[in-house]
Order: sequence, then structure tokens, then C-alpha cells
Amino acid sequence: MTKSNTSVVASLRKLISEGRYPPGERIAELHVAEHLGVSRTPVRLAFRTLEQEGLLQRAGKRGYQVREFTDTDVLCALEVRGVLEGLAARRLAEQGLTEDVRMCLAKCIEDGHELLAKGYLEREDVTRWSEINETFHVTIVESTGSLVIADAIGRNNHLPFASADSIIIDTEALDREYRKLYFAQLQHQTVFQALCHGESARAEMLMREHAYIGMRYGELLNLDPNGASAT
Repeated sequence: MTKSNTSVVASLRKLISEGRYPPGERIAELHVAEHLGVSRTPVRLAFRTLEQEGLLQRAGKRGYQVREFTDTDVLCALEVRGVLEGLAARRLAEQGLTEDVRMCLAKCIEDGHELLAKGYLEREDVTRWSEINETFHVTIVESTGSLVIADAIGRNNHLPFASADSIIIDTEALDREYRKLYFAQLQHQTVFQALCHGESARAEMLMREHAYIGMRYGELLNLDPNGASAT
């Protein structure tokens, strides 16, 4: 997706998580486009992406509505992803990293460090982080060579907020969100370290914990002004 499309997807995720578009409500391209100040094309593409993520579902021939789900559903889906990605990390640590995989993951760490080094976030940084994060996760899963794990994660990704790429970043509070991404970057570094040293149990544990970065760490890092955990 282009930066514009990615931004629309991120904005809609946030609006849905906040209840601005409640479960069961039909949403229209024109209304969303006017609300976000964009054309209908990126909104149309965003609807398709969010349908794949399980946040929207078809309502009639051309319309969409917000899918009904609970916080428990989201937490369970995150736990399943953590288990599956943890399994992938453990298997990868046991079989060892090829040089290509090592270089790819190291590049993700380097790019993440460069992105966060200035000590604050800009709006365009959110899209760049999404790209880095997706590459890191996909590389670990695909490098195991297990189609079973990849297929199971692919199925789980169709549940609301379950995919690694669906972490919500509040672009209106980038100063607070910086801390969440900084912590996510540290988790990437520790996972990479464990993989490099062949520490399979540690890599699995770290990857399972990393799955909760979007739902639990906002509360721990005081990112939610209302004191509630954020999805």
C-alpha cells in the first residue's frame, strides 16, 4: 500500500477501536473520505484491508459494516498469535539463522533504531514503522520453512487486531506513542539476540510476550489518559 492508504487504514483502526464506528454500524466510503479529508480511492482500499483483518464485513453488494467483537476476542487472538510466532521463533533458533535471514533481521533492527533515534515521532514515521515491523515478523515466520505455522498465523490474522501489523498508533499523541514503539524496538532487539545465540526457549518466550505490545503496554507505559488498556 502507498503511504496514503496505510495512513487511512491506521486512522480507521483507531476510530473503530475508540467506538467512533461501533459494531454493526454500516460505513460509507464518501462519509469516511470526507471525515478523513482524503479521496474515496484510499478509503475503498482501506475497507478491503480491514475486511481481511476482520474489522469490517460485507453488508450487501457494495457496503461494509463494523464487525462485532469483544475485548476478550481480541485478547484471545493476540494470545494465539503469540503462541504461533513464539513457536516460529523457537524453531528458527533451533535450526539456526542463515546469513540472509540474519542480515534481514539485522536491517530491521538498524532501521528501527534509525527511525527512533531522533527521540520523537512524525506522522510519516508510523508508516515506516509498520513496514519495518511487518518485515521483522514475516521474516521470522517464513524462515522456519513451516507452511503449517504460516497458514495458522494467516488464518488468525483475519481476526480483529490480531495481526502484527494492526497495532494502533494514535497520530494525535505521537509523543506518548513514541514510548510504545521504543519498547517494541527493544523487544525486537532481544528476540534477535536470542535467535542469534540459538536460545530457543528465550526466543519463544520473548516473541509470545511481544504479541501483547498493542493491548497491554499502553497501560503499563501510561499511554492511555483514561487508565484503560488500549487495543
